[in-house]
Amino acid sequence: MRLNATMRAALAAATEDRIVFDLAGIEEQYEALLRELPGVSVRFAMKACPVDAVLARLADKGSGFDAASPREIEQALATGVPADRIHYGNTIKSDRNIAAAYRLGIRDFATDSLEDVAATAGHAPGSRVFCRLATTGDGALWGLSRKFGCSGADAVRVMESARSAGLVPSGLSVHVGSQQMTSEAWQDTFERLADVIVDLDRRGIVLDHVNLGGGLPALGYLDNRGRPLVPPVDKIFAVIRDGMQHLAAVSASPPTFLVEPGRHLVADHGAIRAHVARLSSREQNDGEREHWLYLSCGKFNGLYEMDQLQYRLLFPTHDGEDGVPAVVAGPTCDSDDAYAHEHNRVLVPRAVASGDPVWILSCGAYATGYMTQGFNGFDPLPATWTDGQ
Repeated sequence: MRLNATMRAALAAATEDRIVFDLAGIEEQYEALLRELPGVSVRFAMKACPVDAVLARLADKGSGFDAASPREIEQALATGVPADRIHYGNTIKSDRNIAAAYRLGIRDFATDSLEDVAATAGHAPGSRVFCRLATTGDGALWGLSRKFGCSGADAVRVMESARSAGLVPSGLSVHVGSQQMTSEAWQDTFERLADVIVDLDRRGIVLDHVNLGGGLPALGYLDNRGRPLVPPVDKIFAVIRDGMQHLAAVSASPPTFLVEPGRHLVADHGAIRAHVARLSSREQNDGEREHWLYLSCGKFNGLYEMDQLQYRLLFPTHDGEDGVPAVVAGPTCDSDDAYAHEHNRVLVPRAVASGDPVWILSCGAYATGYMTQGFNGFDPLPATWTDGQ
């Protein structure tokens, strides 16, 4: 994450813990995505950053939304986008939730089972459905490989059932896994999509769209040993462009394409202003002495994803000072609340004191949505934003 002058000023001005979003940076990232994938329609994955100011900015740029519940649908509609730019992308829906979404004007529903098709036909008659194909999730930090999606053969059965039930079998969707680090995952996914499209064409079901889902990576993370994560984004985009051309060629009628970015748009444009609780030194049972840096922000109030990755830390009042290797952890009485674990250390300025500010970078994705109502009495972070270069 590159901190521009406006973000630096906003973080420096904060006297209490908070997460700050760079709306201009999110807008630039959105525009860059459209340049990489021209003609593709964006449905922002709301779960990645359910912050009204962020959603409003994306809506103003032309984005629609991928919503997973009636409450998210209501939040998306509040931005002013029409209902036809919102789809219910969650394959897991109760009868009550399907009916509520339908009352709100939603007519595009994800599905992956015959049971869900029957429920959708009963509570959202005449709606359009798109079937989610399962992927392996290989190469992603979070694979998403079993809870969602079905096989290609099952997808054909699902779409035929939708047609028989009076629904419109309109598309297919996929998700290659969150923070996907390979281009090969996309190649495999396009092959799966092509096989199903051809099979459906033979059965008289011509799809009007393909939803490529999420998985596009952020660039500012470290792995859980403190090394930079370097996804091959240029190759990933090239594979996606080639894959879309291939699907258009094998389809009876070339489909339109949607994409559901979440962290790719927001992760590197959000940062947390936290503070030091304590830098301490303790001898362990094996005789090793360890330094531990305890922060005011941890797994349960902003850094939920720290089991799989690390975030870059800046100590603005101790820049350039000598450091000591330390395990970094959050403030709660939970042993999982550790940012850098026993196999890894972060270089921390020796002179940090309780209350000193710490800036935690690339926190724009999932930080707000995953926060509890106050685990162990530590409050969730309030969100603010800046809008400059």
